[in-house]
Amino acid sequence: MLGLSRAEYATLRRLRTPEKIQEFLYRLKQNFERDGETCHSVRVVLRDRRAHCIEGAVTAACALWIHGEPPLLLDFQAVHDFDHVVALFRRNGRWGAISKTNGIGLRWRDPVYRSLRELAMSYLHEYYNKRDRKTLRTYSRPYDLRRTEPETWVTAEDGAWNLVDELEATRHYKLMTPAQARSLVRRDPFEREVGNLLQYKRPRKR
Repeated sequence: MLGLSRAEYATLRRLRTPEKIQEFLYRLKQNFERDGETCHSVRVVLRDRRAHCIEGAVTAACALWIHGEPPLLLDFQAVHDFDHVVALFRRNGRWGAISKTNGIGLRWRDPVYRSLRELAMSYLHEYYNKRDRKTLRTYSRPYDLRRTEPETWVTAEDGAWNLVDELEATRHYKLMTPAQARSLVRRDPFEREVGNLLQYKRPRKR
């Protein structure tokens, strides 16, 4: 059971499809890291019932693994912006993604993409920073969590920080040339207004 308790294992065992896993992630509150940066393990996410992107991705990947599917992560790298991590799955030879995010753009992707590049490009338009610039630049090879000891990301109490380093070290592929990047158009005012919608309100500063 990957070191999980019976109750923890049962929670993930009930998430029998990628769709159910995604619904579970949507119900988790957003981890705003009010006490500093975190990279919580699956156990801590299940206990605290909150997560941000990589924490949601590892939880989703763990649920997939319990159901006999490979626990794969995909890392997106951006310029002047935060990276993003999703859990991968395949149906009928097509890629889809399970994602934990607080906005509307970088969420679930249906399994219709023939390649990981196609999947990554589906995030390009909605991947932007506070200056309204589109910032996504690279995507990684699938990272198989079976390469990593479960106690470092499934049940760790002190964070799964090793994954951050390993994802960054994984080979990444460019999505565009520098000239193409320079030609990207900023969000317009309407896109900005819609893009500012959040599922969970940011807490007031202490």
